[in-house]
Amino acid sequence: MKKKHPNIGSSLDELLDADGIRAEVDAAAVKRVIALQIEDEMHRRKISKSSLARRMHTSRMAVDRLLDTTSGSVTLATLGRAASALGRRLKVELV
Repeated sequence: MKKKHPNIGSSLDELLDADGIRAEVDAAAVKRVIALQIEDEMHRRKISKSSLARRMHTSRMAVDRLLDTTSGSVTLATLGRAASALGRRLKVELV
């Protein structure tokens, strides 16, 4: 008789917990969503990366890191400055 695979019937969260990578995956997903929201707002307001950098009092390279969906090296302070430069507020909450 074949042995049933241990992960069949489990949720994705359970699988990520078992592999010990749930927090890392969640953080990457949040970063990706925020970067895409910032980019969408930039397009909506017709703001270039250089213009956003000036408004944030930072470099264009810092804006590139902010918009890089694979980079996790962005601080809450940077996200807050980006939101403010776009006329928005940053909201962080635990769920």
